[in-house]
Amino acid sequence: MPKSDALLTKSDVAHERTIVTPSGSRTFGFLLLPDFALLTYASAIEPLRAANALSGQDLYRWRHISVDGQPVKASNGVAIAVDERVGETLALDALVAVAGGNPARFRHKATFTFLRRLAHRGVMLAGISGGPYALARAGVLAGHRCTLHWEHIPAFTEEFPDLDVKRTLYEIDRDRVTCAGGIATLDMMADLIARDHGPGLANAVSEWFLRTQARPASGAQRMAPRERFGIGNAKVLSVLAEMEARLEEPATRQELAALAGISLRQLERLFADHLGETLGAHYLRVRLDRARSLLKQTALPVAEVAMACGFVSTSHFSRAYKARFGASPKGERV
Repeated sequence: MPKSDALLTKSDVAHERTIVTPSGSRTFGFLLLPDFALLTYASAIEPLRAANALSGQDLYRWRHISVDGQPVKASNGVAIAVDERVGETLALDALVAVAGGNPARFRHKATFTFLRRLAHRGVMLAGISGGPYALARAGVLAGHRCTLHWEHIPAFTEEFPDLDVKRTLYEIDRDRVTCAGGIATLDMMADLIARDHGPGLANAVSEWFLRTQARPASGAQRMAPRERFGIGNAKVLSVLAEMEARLEEPATRQELAALAGISLRQLERLFADHLGETLGAHYLRVRLDRARSLLKQTALPVAEVAMACGFVSTSHFSRAYKARFGASPKGERV
């Protein structure tokens, strides 16, 4: 079993490596996990570089860390060299865990111990894109608001039902920072730079990267159905929103028609006109997409995944799943 923070030895402290930085400078550690998202990583580190260049000072420094000290490949195959390995005791001001791909599969105990040690020392811990998974498994997100990429939220909330998960762009809650990733990371970094050095520098960094419109932390991660589906019919949009909100206990077709204030026949005609499919076919697709996410990112039994996505029969779920994706739910995990 890994040592807890309470069991840190004199040897651990003796090996602490201090990074010398100018007065007022902050050192960030970037913990790159396998298949991390390169865009997310760049959106986190480049604003720090820009802040240094625009201020003419070394306001920020950074170190790269991997689980084994070896270069880490991003999801697109680009490898980033690192400076340290997990287990080194570094004097950091902040550590940013960057993950992508399927972060639910990352279960490296030494990394979780490393994160707990940093938390014990008061280091600000951040997770971006799928990075909050590592923080949650280390047990350092309890009592803090958090967010992560919308694709990972269903599985994340199944595994960590007691965490306060938001569907926001980013959350800064005391010494815990989480972000949905992608270009939302640039919004988060501008906020952090503003807190450190004022809005003037943060705005200059934003303009350098052509970020001419600030998005608040509370902004939505996904486009509204109107933009996502490219339709403007209010009745169809209200039904689409209801479908996405009711997956475990799906609404009946009659309930959806009543919500839209029209007959079921009229609603079916609208779906055919605007989406090119029936009401039932679209709802089934939404539920199966959620099921696939849960199968890939959790260890939930197939029967529980079926129930979570509104299927009362496992056999029906399996048939529908195979018809949609060409593999059975169990085969998805092979």
